[in-house]
Amino acid sequence: MLCSIPVSGPSESGSSGGKDKAKKLGRYNIIGLDPSKQFLLHIATGAEIEKDARISKRILHAVGQMEMRSDLMDAHMYAFKRSVLQEVLDVKDTFQSLKEDVLPYLVRSQLKSEALLNRTPQGEENGNEKVSSQNNQAFISRILANASTPSFHGIYSKNPDGSSSTRKTHKCCVYIASSSSYCVRLNSIQAFMDINRDVTGDADHLLSPNNIIGPSPKLGTKTTVGPNCRLGEGSEMGDKCQVKRSIIGRHCRIGSHVKVVNSVVMNHVTIGDGCIIQGSVICSNVQLQERVELKDCQVGAGFVVTAGSEYKAESLAKKEK
Repeated sequence: MLCSIPVSGPSESGSSGGKDKAKKLGRYNIIGLDPSKQFLLHIATGAEIEKDARISKRILHAVGQMEMRSDLMDAHMYAFKRSVLQEVLDVKDTFQSLKEDVLPYLVRSQLKSEALLNRTPQGEENGNEKVSSQNNQAFISRILANASTPSFHGIYSKNPDGSSSTRKTHKCCVYIASSSSYCVRLNSIQAFMDINRDVTGDADHLLSPNNIIGPSPKLGTKTTVGPNCRLGEGSEMGDKCQVKRSIIGRHCRIGSHVKVVNSVVMNHVTIGDGCIIQGSVICSNVQLQERVELKDCQVGAGFVVTAGSEYKAESLAKKEK
């Protein structure tokens, strides 16, 4: 599945955001699609696109033209016919990654007929091949004659002499999510923060309006919950608290004079009086004692932050025994 590259707003989460922003620069893809936009014909990612792009002549001969896109990303969602995946892994038992190994292999191999796989010399892979077999010459001529047809994959179900092939060539189809869909990859802390902000902001249609402020919350006097926030069911807040652009989970207990900004607080969290939390992720069952200040931090589940502590750009978690 391919989707549009998300347009993320400026990060407000300090050091972790900076690291993830650097990673985002290498996430762009150069993607080649057939004229019908049904098949993935070429994909280059990360450092690959900083080099000269090389397109196999075989692909261009087979499809006649190819649409190159840089506004799409691999959503890392794949659907395989089980027998095809097993066949690939039987042939390539060293493969470790669907993204890095299996997908590129399928993209490269889908335009090879069984005859070409068996007879083509090694130079074929880089597009500089010299085909000596008369049968292969005839087969390539037939490819050229069928160039630019949306159903070009259909010709690969037969051998060069027109007989039925014992094995159909692999096909690498694509599904492109519509621009109106919400499709992002959650693979970093910054992405997690961005998604949480999205679903309470521009993508708030993904949530029921009744869930923006959960049922039966208890708010103290002069406590304010700003726009683009979500307060979970059964949570309680003391007096004179401020919540801005943040999500508070279910059954949290928050004291008085607490400020939560650009943060995600998960379920069953206890926050003492006078705490200030900015740009941070607080996991479930965490206890923040009084007057704790956190900025750009991640606090692991069940961790206890002692009273009066101040942390900036830290990851706090229980030590494994």
